[in-house]
Amino acid sequence: MATVKDKLIQEVKPGEPVVAGAKVTIVGVGQVGMACAISILQANIADDVTLIDVMEDKLKGEVMDLQHGSLFLKTTITAAKDYSDTANSKLCIITAGVRQKEGESRLNLVQRNVEVFKHIIPNLAKYSPDAILLVVSNPVDILTYVAWKLSGFPSHRVLGSGTNLDSARFRFLIGEKLKINSTSVHGYIIGEHGDSSVPVWSGTNVAGVSLQSLNPNLDTGKDPEEWKNIHKQVVESAYEVIKLKGYTSWAIGLSVSSLAQSILKNLRIVHPVSYLIKGMHGIKEDVFLSLPCVLGSAGVCGVLKQPLKESETTCLKKSSETLWAVQKELKL
Repeated sequence: MATVKDKLIQEVKPGEPVVAGAKVTIVGVGQVGMACAISILQANIADDVTLIDVMEDKLKGEVMDLQHGSLFLKTTITAAKDYSDTANSKLCIITAGVRQKEGESRLNLVQRNVEVFKHIIPNLAKYSPDAILLVVSNPVDILTYVAWKLSGFPSHRVLGSGTNLDSARFRFLIGEKLKINSTSVHGYIIGEHGDSSVPVWSGTNVAGVSLQSLNPNLDTGKDPEEWKNIHKQVVESAYEVIKLKGYTSWAIGLSVSSLAQSILKNLRIVHPVSYLIKGMHGIKEDVFLSLPCVLGSAGVCGVLKQPLKESETTCLKKSSETLWAVQKELKL
């Protein structure tokens, strides 16, 4: 007879004991890469953080700046001269790529960034064949698929930052509306990290109290409180930040640090991250989309069998179709 755990989680790969001396490589020292670096350094979750970028002067300057503050940190910080210096990394975080322009859809970035990945991924795989790849570059879901294909790694060792940040924004905005801290709000955005993401209103709750049980019209146009606008704000928030300051950085850096901590310390925390979800919720294509996943030292250790309303499943399938339409045209 199936246990509650069996019914809740589809096991992928059990985590392994935590090994001391974890090395993290971050590819790209732009605003996002450096936000990831400082967040990981401040969290004290790696023994070695190695940075690599094609812009040698920028790389040298950023690493020098961090090294000058090494008295206040407990991590070795290194600038890689080439990919051989990234060898034996436990976790490789890819943030490099062409920056998203104001008003540009994440999907429009794709082919330009595929060309960048053709240089990065094979080199990471060559020098760190046992690493976990964490893709942050946009459009993250498609580029995670690209990283999986180019690396030849098993799917549990290739994931994207996905909707971990979207879900944090979702919880923050709900908390603001309810005047409570976002840590007390529980809810997920799934699917694409982008315009076709899916808010799981059916599972959104505060201390176990379902918001939809209090307001059945929560996700419809019939709601006078306009809760549906929260998801619209989540989708538009990155564009708004880019419009105001030119790029997003701090929130994604903190989000990536939380994922890195779950992996490096084998915490088995549930995060909505981009993973190969073929066979789940009726999806038949090789697409990477976000579902709540258990993260540990093996990468993705399991995927939650999240119950969805029919409308939510329909939206998730549409999200997969949107990505597959682009993916099948890619020149890898």
